Amino acid sequence: MSLADITFIQMCRDILENGTSTEGEKVRPRWEDGTPAYTIKKFGVVNRYDLSREFPILTLRRTALKSATDELLWIWQRKSNNIHDLHSHIWDEWADEDGSIGKAYGYQLGVKHQYKEGMMDQVDRVIYDLKNNPFSRRIMTNIYVHQDLHEMNLYPCAYSMTFNVTQKKGEDRLTLNAILNQRSQDVLAANNWNVVQYAVLVHMLAQVCGMQAGELVHVIADAHIYDRHIPIIKELIQREPLPAPSFWLNPEVKDFYQFTRDDVKVENYVTGEQIQGIPIAI
Repeated sequence: MSLADITFIQMCRDILENGTSTEGEKVRPRWEDGTPAYTIKKFGVVNRYDLSREFPILTLRRTALKSATDELLWIWQRKSNNIHDLHSHIWDEWADEDGSIGKAYGYQLGVKHQYKEGMMDQVDRVIYDLKNNPFSRRIMTNIYVHQDLHEMNLYPCAYSMTFNVTQKKGEDRLTLNAILNQRSQDVLAANNWNVVQYAVLVHMLAQVCGMQAGELVHVIADAHIYDRHIPIIKELIQREPLPAPSFWLNPEVKDFYQFTRDDVKVENYVTGEQIQGIPIAI
């Protein structure tokens, strides 16, 4: 059965059984009807996914791989902060009349910085180091830029990636591992979406840098289940996990900037019934 499902079920049970409630606190998020959106939360959740064993996409319900990949590429490849460059509508609530989400996400990854090797943005710097100095302990990105927070329509949730390369005994190819740091996460709406996105990113960067994908470690400071999501989560984690699908990444692509959402797919992906109409706190 899917290891990602087991990890998700264990996390949700831990939050529900051992988490703390924000009910009665002064909370920022609201439901569409204006009601405060309270949560049950756990601090410091850490989940590990071995990408060499399976692709960590849930089978309990379907995760839209191509849409998740499209958003990832919107941020990391196109370095865009405009929803008109995105195929889905998941960012519409945070966009202004021109489609901009402010100096957030892709905008920050596209800012060029001065390094001793020249001017590069953060994505190009990661690729440069993976190819030229793979055992560096300084290969990382950060989009939580305090000086620009007042110009962001939403503060970054998944804000930092740290890459680390290892050499497995007896293997010629290096292994690419990564840590995703996230300050806050809506577990029902976004957990597997983010896991899938950054698993795809590790696979893509590994391929273009001549490596193999290793571990993705997901660190969530505030992992929470919203009050109106609790019955949905309880039903979801009662479902039986199914076998994990196989992941395919177009082997012909050797340049990160040439990947499209059509260069990824999962085969033999069988899932439980999709959950429709999940309420989203804004």
